Amino acid sequence: MKKTNNVFQIPSFTTAQALLTLAAEGERLKIENQKMAEMMARTILKALDCKDHYTFGHSMRVAYFSLVTGSELGLTEDEMKELELSAIFHDIGKIGTPDQVLNKPSRLTEEEFAIMKQHPELSYEILKEYPSLEKIGLNARYHHERYDGRGYPEGMKGEEIPLFARIILIADTFDAMTSTRPYRKGLDYSVAFDELNQFSGSQFDPKCVTAFIEGMRKESLKGEDEFLIPLLDRKFSKNAA
Repeated sequence: MKKTNNVFQIPSFTTAQALLTLAAEGERLKIENQKMAEMMARTILKALDCKDHYTFGHSMRVAYFSLVTGSELGLTEDEMKELELSAIFHDIGKIGTPDQVLNKPSRLTEEEFAIMKQHPELSYEILKEYPSLEKIGLNARYHHERYDGRGYPEGMKGEEIPLFARIILIADTFDAMTSTRPYRKGLDYSVAFDELNQFSGSQFDPKCVTAFIEGMRKESLKGEDEFLIPLLDRKFSKNAA
């Protein structure tokens, strides 16, 4: 509404109708883009599951842990959707990691570890090809950055690191510590919580560590054996054995 010579001019019915039509079209396109992004996401996830079922399961648990943290931090619905996708795809670059490195049952050599460290960059390279997933790719790219600046690939520090990448690092590390693999038994949750607290402020964002542990303790009170991944509308076992 405009004011000219102290008289308010009310937009014509035709103008108002056109604005409403544009708004409706914008919302329709937003929903269509979201649906397309989700469809592409499911397709990529099928490829990951075929390549490496363990990494697929790991990614689902990391998404669950990340969403628990995000909920505790009070993220909005849209932020939770972005966090879910970012966590699900944090390791998608491992599709390009050689099997002899990815599935090696013992400690990696320096050369093998250098190859493994390329996966966040590969995740970004895969996801940036889809405009609706480029931001997701950036969160995946930085999920191995450390709060003290000693991470990779860029050595970012503190809040320079995207919040969702900071959350995913905690979820990723926690799942690695608590998952049982052929060559070692997973840690109890309480022991893993102590480890996170020990490195809070150095490896991990202290605020996110506090939110993660508090959220996980609330989850344990529910007594549920499964968790839901909204994108897939599917439940997964909390037991990583």
